Amino acid sequence: MSHSFTEPEREGLYRAIYERRDVRSQFLPDPVPSHVLARLLNAAHHAPSVGFMQPWDFLVIDSLEVRQSVLEIFDRENERAAGNYDGDRGQTYRSLKLQGIIESPMNLCITCDRSRGGPSVLGRNTIMETDLFSTCLAVQNLWLAARAEGIGVGWVSILDPQELAQVLELPEQVYPLAYLCLGYVSEFLDQPELQAKGWRSRIPLSELVHRDTWGHLLESEDELRGLMD
Repeated sequence: MSHSFTEPEREGLYRAIYERRDVRSQFLPDPVPSHVLARLLNAAHHAPSVGFMQPWDFLVIDSLEVRQSVLEIFDRENERAAGNYDGDRGQTYRSLKLQGIIESPMNLCITCDRSRGGPSVLGRNTIMETDLFSTCLAVQNLWLAARAEGIGVGWVSILDPQELAQVLELPEQVYPLAYLCLGYVSEFLDQPELQAKGWRSRIPLSELVHRDTWGHLLESEDELRGLMD
């Protein structure tokens, strides 16, 4: 008995992976229906988590006042970040649109409760960051489900987490892991925006796959071709 998906199901999954984009500029004002949002959150809630701790919570942010406060944090941090780059690189950075906090019809903060599951969580004895890793998987689940629904997602990472936690009135043990902008879009770009604008290019997979120990890259053409198919 085969446990694999049908070919159309597999194609849909891989399409969502390859066509997912970090959206900043293409949001439409159309609201996300509540039943669609529920599907996205349920997909996120079915992410794997170490020790089944499920450390995530979801803050749905409609308030323009709250979003304006978050935008102010972004503006300050973005100006600081721009100082990391000189010359043409600095000009390129300042030309990039790196958030859609106000333009998107909805913002969502996915948090990580670092106390979830108590002081001893199965599988977290030596790697304490597994709660953060698990929450990232919830973000990815939501992102892929959103792409399947035709909804764009943009992750706003240029934020001070302590200031963001204050604006969102988070408990001390709750970390604001991902601040996301959600909404229907006018288009999904053919390639990531940072790649299209020359900021960075995708690294060839053949440079990233090692065999047994670090630095032993796959060398045979058959092995590499199998990775590219």
